[in-house]
Parts: sequence; structure tokens; C-alpha cells
Amino acid sequence: MSGPAVVIGSGPNGLAAAIRLAERGCDVVVLEAADEPGGAVRTEELTLPGFRHDTFSSVYPAGAASPVFSRLPLDRHGLEWVHPAVCSAHPLLGGPAALLYRDLDETAASLDALAPGDGEAWADLAGPLLAQFEGLRSTMLTGFPPLVGPLRMLAGGGPMPVVSLTRMLLGSAVGLGRRLFESPGSRAWLYSAAMHGDAPPTKAGSAVAAAYLNILGHAVGWPSPRGGAASLTWALISHLQSLGGEVRTGARVDAIRVSGGKVTGVRVAGGEELAAQRIVADVMPHALDRLAGDALPSWYRAGLRRYVYGQSTLKVDWALDGPVPWEDEAVRGAGTVHVGGSEPEFLQTIDDTARGLPERPFLLMGQQSVADPTRAPEGKHTAWAYTHGPQEGVDWVAARDRHVERVEAHVERYAPGFRDRILARHVMGPGDLQARNANLVGGDVGGGSYALRQVVFRPMPLPSPYWTPVKGLVLGSAATFPGGAVHGVPGDAAARAVLRTRL
Repeated sequence: MSGPAVVIGSGPNGLAAAIRLAERGCDVVVLEAADEPGGAVRTEELTLPGFRHDTFSSVYPAGAASPVFSRLPLDRHGLEWVHPAVCSAHPLLGGPAALLYRDLDETAASLDALAPGDGEAWADLAGPLLAQFEGLRSTMLTGFPPLVGPLRMLAGGGPMPVVSLTRMLLGSAVGLGRRLFESPGSRAWLYSAAMHGDAPPTKAGSAVAAAYLNILGHAVGWPSPRGGAASLTWALISHLQSLGGEVRTGARVDAIRVSGGKVTGVRVAGGEELAAQRIVADVMPHALDRLAGDALPSWYRAGLRRYVYGQSTLKVDWALDGPVPWEDEAVRGAGTVHVGGSEPEFLQTIDDTARGLPERPFLLMGQQSVADPTRAPEGKHTAWAYTHGPQEGVDWVAARDRHVERVEAHVERYAPGFRDRILARHVMGPGDLQARNANLVGGDVGGGSYALRQVVFRPMPLPSPYWTPVKGLVLGSAATFPGGAVHGVPGDAAARAVLRTRL
């Protein structure tokens, strides 16, 4: 055996870390503060009996692409990916929607319907990167530093795919969209993918976020687990248990114990002490600062405190009496819908959102029940929507009900009759999200801002983002490279880093 190990947090990063440690012979226990495991990967009957809603996250292109998950026999533990007919849709008033299909040619045809040539432009950008997808995946979904992926891309496709990726990393989605597309609808389609993070489409770093998510759609799809997001959590837990690992819920860690510059264990709420030679913390930087305290040097604690969080989130879940009645029937087959309108309205909304809550908020919307009937009783459906706003300057509690009205009215513009199908709703504001999951700081569902300076060097500029000055303690949350989304890479990379540590 490699000695006792503790993982703090049972989200996908924590579970990925625990699996890696258990594979190497560690006696590993995962400690989860909540009463249910999974972190931001959970499923509950939030509205009415029989309606299974994903409490936080729901759609997992990065999970389907994850090299961490793909090496595990999760299918033998109950995980089945469900792919909708359309990965994502961006409806447009008075015309056809812009659609992302797994098939590149179908996607190009959708964009060409908005403006001849837009589809060819997208294919010219996406095609070479898809041809070098293994290198692209190794660049975007790997531990730090991401060196192997670019070398693979160079070896397989020459310099142009790497040049294209680098240009997008430094550029804005707006710059890319206006270079590629004639149609304002095609541009808005591209920008909307960038809004899965918090980098505005006018800012550097947003181009790669937008293009990469859409390319993932072609490479692996935008699937969800059959039965709900929790199916992924339970598959990871089942595999961990098969390796001898343990998950304990309702076990909030109060402190990390350190002696002589090395971890010795943790204290759990209520006073229980657990010994550990290795600890992977799937927590946000400010929480690591609190848990380890004075055992961390002042310069490192100062770096943790400078970590910047992303926008706050309002999430609405609906139980519906039927599918969302989108005006464009093609949108009815999409697992994810971006509700934001054409380019001028979209950009105005994003600008307004930086300062407050706009009348027509941009929505990331999901309708998993269209492809997965296990989510709702026969003939019924589920849907959800996220929308964002500032961390400061908004009284989210006071504004909540009015903003929910705006959300539903905005969907109604593209799906007349939507509100008539609502049987029940469940609403979570930023405070509710953080109360349910302490890693969602201020309702930030991305694990920290993706402003360019924090895209690569998460949580601070160090040779290893997982390393801490305490021997045996590593950080393995979405606050480390390569960041958020459900793929387990930070946790797995942190576990590999701590296993390399000479104790």
C-alpha cells in the first residue's frame, strides 16, 4: 500500500483524483460536506415527483472527450451517454436557427442557410483542427504544462493548426466571427458558445472558447448521461469502490493538519481526526487558504486570495406539460439551446449584463428530456436555463422573481406557448447555488473567471498549478489547469503530482 490518502470533495475532480490514488495502492477516502456526492454533478426531483433535473451542470462535451474518463470502464458501472439529434441550437427571430450538429457538413449547411459561404468558412476553420483532434484534445484536456498536444498537432498537421489555435487563444470571438461569417446570425451562433465561460465575446481568449466547444460537438457530441448527471457521479463512485476506495458524505473538513511542513491528516466537523500522507483538495483557492491556514507561507496565501471568480448565476428548472414549442422545429431536437438573438441584440445584452440584469437576458438552456425520456413522466418534459450577472452591484434576492419573469418571457419570444406548458418551476440564485455547493462561489458555476490572464495560470503563475508549499498537499479543483467543465483532468493531474512527491 502507498499509505492513507484523503480527497476533499466528491465532484468529478475529487473522484478522478481518488481513483488515480486507489489505482496506485493508496488507502483513499473521499470526504464530502454535502449529504449527496457529486459536487456540481447531481440529479434531483427539484420540481415535481418523476421529473429528474440536473441540479447544477448537465451537458458534457468535455466529459465525452475526457482522456481521464475514457480510460475508465464507466460503462460497466452504469454510464451511458445520450446524444440529442442537434448538439446545440441558436434560434433567430423570423428565420431558421443556426445549428451545431455532430456532422460538420450538416452544420455547414445550417450556416449556409443564413448566408452563402458561412458554412464553408466554418468548415475551413474546423476541418483541420478536427483532423488533428487527438493533438487538440491533448492541448485542452491535459495536466499542466500542455506541451504534448501542440507537438502532436505539429507532427500530424504541420504548423497551421497550431497557428490557428494560438491566434484564437489570443483573439476575441467577435474578431473571429466577423472574419469568418457574413450573417449576424452565424456570428451570434459562434459567440454564444463562448458564453459557457465568462469571457465576453469582445475580449481576448473568447475565440478559442467558442470555437473549441463547437469543434467538440463535431468530435464527440454534446451528450448527457442517461437518467441524469448523477449517473456519471455514481459510475465514478462505483469504480472507485471496486478499487477499495471509500466516499463519505456529510463529512465536512474543518482543517488540514500539517507538521514539519508535511500533511498529517484532516479534522472533520465534529472533531474526528483522519490521518493522511497525501491530500488532494477539490476546493476553491480561498477555501484551501482557510483549511490550511498558517501552514501555508504568506506569499502563497496572498496568491490564493487574488484568485478571481466569474459572474453570478441564476438557474431555473421547469417541469413541463410537453416539449418546449420552439417556432423553428429543428430547435426542438437540440439538447442545448442558446437564447440570445442575432448579433446586435446579443452584444448589447452581454454589454448590459456586465453592469446589471438586462431585460432580455442571454440564456444557456437545456432540454435533456427530448433525447432521454427517463427524465420525466410519459408525455412530460424537463427544461432548465442559466443566466448570468455581476457578482457585485445586484441584489439577487430582491431581483430574483422579476428576473425569472424576464427569462420566461425571453423563451416565449422564440417558443410561443412556452409559459402555458409550465407545471412547476424551481429557482436557484447565486446564494442558493453556493449554499448547495461551496465551490460555486457567489454563484460562479465555472470555477473561476476565464479572463485571459487566468485561463492558463490557474490559480497563480507557478511551474505546477497543483503544487502547494506543504508536502503531500495538492490543489485539484477547477481552479487549476485546464479549468472548469466536467472532465476530471485537474483532479487526476493533482493526484499524479502528489504521487510523484517524495514523502
